[in-house]
Amino acid sequence: MSRFLRTSRILVWFFLVGLSLAIMMASSFYLYLRPGLPPVDQLLDIQLQTPLRVYSADHRLIAEFGEKRRAPVTIEQIPTIQLHAFLAAEDARFYEHIGVDFKGLLRAAIELVTTGSIQSGGSTITMQVAKNYFLSRDRTFIRKFNEILLALQIERELEKNQIFELYLNKIYLGNRAYGIESAARVYYDKSVSELSLAQMAMLATLPKAPSAYNPLANPERALIRRNWVLGRMQELGHITEDAYRLARAAPITASYYGPSTEVDADYVAEMARSEMVNRFGDATYTDGYKVMLTVDSESQQAATDALRKGLEEYDRRHGFRGPAGHIDEDILAGGDLGQALSRYPRVESLYPAVVTGVSATQATLFSPQLSDVVMPFETMTWARLYINENRMGPEPTQPADVLGRGDVVYVKPQAPAIEIAAPEPESPQPEFSDAGGEPAERKLTTGPTIVALAQIPEIQGALISLEAKTGAIQALSGGYSFGQTKYNRATQARRQPGSTFKPFLYLAALENGMTPATLFNDAPIVFDDLDLETTWRPQNSSGQFYGPTRLREALYRSRNLVSIRLLQDLGINTTINYLEQLRIPTSGMQKDLSLALGSGNLAPMDVARGFAVIANGGYDVEPYLIQEIRDDQDRVIYQAPRVVLCDENCEGLTTESTEEKGDEPEIRIEPRLAEERAVYIMHSMLRDVVRRGTGQRARALGREDIGGKTGTTNEQKDTWFAGFNHEVATTVWVGFDQPEPLGRSEYGATAALPVWLDYMKVALEGQPPAFMPQPNGIVSIRIDPETGERARPSQDDAIFELFREEEAPEPLSGSESSGEDNGGYDDLQRELF
Repeated sequence: MSRFLRTSRILVWFFLVGLSLAIMMASSFYLYLRPGLPPVDQLLDIQLQTPLRVYSADHRLIAEFGEKRRAPVTIEQIPTIQLHAFLAAEDARFYEHIGVDFKGLLRAAIELVTTGSIQSGGSTITMQVAKNYFLSRDRTFIRKFNEILLALQIERELEKNQIFELYLNKIYLGNRAYGIESAARVYYDKSVSELSLAQMAMLATLPKAPSAYNPLANPERALIRRNWVLGRMQELGHITEDAYRLARAAPITASYYGPSTEVDADYVAEMARSEMVNRFGDATYTDGYKVMLTVDSESQQAATDALRKGLEEYDRRHGFRGPAGHIDEDILAGGDLGQALSRYPRVESLYPAVVTGVSATQATLFSPQLSDVVMPFETMTWARLYINENRMGPEPTQPADVLGRGDVVYVKPQAPAIEIAAPEPESPQPEFSDAGGEPAERKLTTGPTIVALAQIPEIQGALISLEAKTGAIQALSGGYSFGQTKYNRATQARRQPGSTFKPFLYLAALENGMTPATLFNDAPIVFDDLDLETTWRPQNSSGQFYGPTRLREALYRSRNLVSIRLLQDLGINTTINYLEQLRIPTSGMQKDLSLALGSGNLAPMDVARGFAVIANGGYDVEPYLIQEIRDDQDRVIYQAPRVVLCDENCEGLTTESTEEKGDEPEIRIEPRLAEERAVYIMHSMLRDVVRRGTGQRARALGREDIGGKTGTTNEQKDTWFAGFNHEVATTVWVGFDQPEPLGRSEYGATAALPVWLDYMKVALEGQPPAFMPQPNGIVSIRIDPETGERARPSQDDAIFELFREEEAPEPLSGSESSGEDNGGYDDLQRELF
């Protein structure tokens, strides 16, 4: 008995010594590690890495930028059953333990010994919060001990629901999805509150191994893990037997859903991203900024669609350049066609496809993205063989004239596939709270996909639409496809504007004493260039000459020789100085008479801004894109200045506004650049371009308030149309990136104006007419169209013309004004407006 007591005492002594040593070691580790542990209150201040989101003016998502997709939510926004799913999978005793679950650690050890793997895990949710927010991923004892200490500290200072919410917003769930709401969007394109029980359980499988249990990468393993989570939920009493059975039988419905943008505006999105990076650096991608742009979603989509349509139509007018590639017969017979087509990317609405058969009436094709592809012959009749920009081969008479088996071509679906829905189940699915299952996947039978032959346009273009009085960008597209090339032609290209430049020259003339009735001779002119030893013989586009021509007619008929003589008379230096007054860049301008024909280089944005100055009545304007920036707490941290148009005493207005602005947005003062009456007359002249000149296609809008100017450069290398009313100014450019002729039949009116028209039909729909108000000091006088002088009272072919009152033609002398009707008071009344 005494021996037993002695043994017992020795064992107790060893136990106490071991316990003391363990406590001393733990205390030593605590004292050593405690100073380096971060304060827990940092958790409440940590900013979760949330991507930049860019929205249109009407709050439609345009783009999302950032490595991590995250959408933080509060725990109150998450369904209770979803919380139970995560607790069952990760930490069933979360609301009971102190941050470290010793029972859970023991259970995990038993699972490891008995099954060779750990299903439930040993780390608590609190420990995972400590690791994810504060610690590295190193698998070391020190890191694990830090994790335990931090978990205990977090539990002492934060409530359980706070800890759980931090966990659900931070956890990585695969496919760039961080947090539960983002994962619901990525895998199911739904909010977490809209998921079925089976889908909720699937999300709860992911924290343990986002790759191994991913429903997209490893659906079989994901299904096993999901069903285990459902079993745990039933075992813990969170769901009923019926709910468990139905949810377990549900198929995997996960797919990958990228950011669900609502507007096709990649060039605009990139401009916003670039400006945000200039403001905030790398924090742009992680700090959850929300950017509200000036673009309207409907107008922006119309701009994108109009430009693509116009470029495709130009491409079709010049013929088919042949297949994009060819696939050998042995691959067609039994190879992997999807792999063979992988080197041909989809470009916007154009899909790559390989011809598998050709009949007398159609071609059949295979495309990885489309099913049962059929191309009727009538969609190929445009495909005459391209020879050069001015020549094409004969019109095809059968599909074999265009395509052959194995040809890789691009196709454009003409209508969605016919979908025949399976009948609804005879009995409705149980409610979620009882069954927890999701409706069985409805099976769809698809008919053939009808496609048209297409090709990726080599031609490019740009469209910019500005709010004339503020400079706000209402829509912008910088090319056919941002995915194809990120080069933004709207802002980065420098091209010759051609005759689109002429309104600035004519406006300079109006401000320097000339009038719309001033005559210039439209006659041949020859210039010898001694430096280049060449002779320049400019011509009108028609190749003809029309004699004495009034400036108004010269502008709306786009007479080149009149413009050259006008510049010669006005003076190159005077014109350059006036352009600088309008803030039109002159560094790329030719300092010779070719300037009259738009030989200088301007970006489409420069041209658009210049026409906005004309459209708004002559005030300066600065194009801008970002209307508002909000932080992750939805606080406004930037708002675009309010634009104020100013005629005089602008510096005083700036000082006064700065002193009195208070909480109001800053203001930007835009001073007058062009004389108001000259601009009003220019509006009238440019409306004539649409009514009776080179821009008559714009009459299809059915509006009287539209003015504009076409432009075409030598050899048709650049084509333009810039059109406006008093509220909106829109410019379109079409050409090749490397200047090449577009073809003899291509002009601003045929290549660029149709794009402008398609866009403006949408942008101006429902908008009332917008005319510039007539300023004081304008008179309308009947003139002789041949001489530009005041007409005789009895002259039948007289027309009315606008003048600044000090530049009105001199009244006729008594002998000139007399006639058979003796003139009279009534005729004099008609002479002045």
